[in-house]
Amino acid sequence: MKTADIMGVRFHAVTLNEAVDYAMNRIHMKKKGYIVTPNPEIVYLTLDDPAFRSLINGAALVLPDGIGIIYAAKILGKALFGRVTGIDFADLLMHRLAQEGLRLFLLGAKPGVAELAAENLQKKHPGLIISGCKDGYFQDSQEAVDAINAAGGAEVVFVCLGAPKQEHFMAEQLDKLDASLLCGLGGSLDVFAGTVKRAPAIFSKLGLEWFYRLYKEPWRFRRMLKLPLFFLLAVKKRFSIGQKEGDS
Repeated sequence: MKTADIMGVRFHAVTLNEAVDYAMNRIHMKKKGYIVTPNPEIVYLTLDDPAFRSLINGAALVLPDGIGIIYAAKILGKALFGRVTGIDFADLLMHRLAQEGLRLFLLGAKPGVAELAAENLQKKHPGLIISGCKDGYFQDSQEAVDAINAAGGAEVVFVCLGAPKQEHFMAEQLDKLDASLLCGLGGSLDVFAGTVKRAPAIFSKLGLEWFYRLYKEPWRFRRMLKLPLFFLLAVKKRFSIGQKEGDS
């Protein structure tokens, strides 16, 4: 599978359907692994944290969640097919899980949110088996591991704890879990539960979901400042590559 190096993070160059097909193949083979969906903010975190970058690059799939990743790829001359958002990936994966009667566990968000998400998801995907739910407010990771295994495990666990907590959890707890595939999906459970609304389609089409989130959650302003810094670093790296090519 081809990858594109964006600021040290190796994204897989796949379409949405290819990503879900790959995930399902791993499930069928009972091959353990985890999936991450980095946006520019997460990639920015890896710049000063080699250990976190290693966790990201150790994933079975690294999906380009943010439009900023696609813009950076164009700046750097890297080939990606387009965005594969965590929400869209999860939605299509659940459709496939429902078709095959496979189990899903929901981990994360505030108390009660995962249960509400489960109700909505089972209505949207008839036949979807949700083996259990656990909120993200646990002090010890073993508590979450025990909850998943006590529920009988699952083929897939949606780990919605936010970065970098969810990536550390997946990498460190994978072998302890009765599960094949872990998917780090940030705040997706809030969207599935309906407590947070996803940006309207026109914003997504124009690559402005970040603007919609900032409008709805202005407290994110400081975090959003990393986006222009990310682009400046991408331009700087491209300029550096161009210079090296010109000198050779």
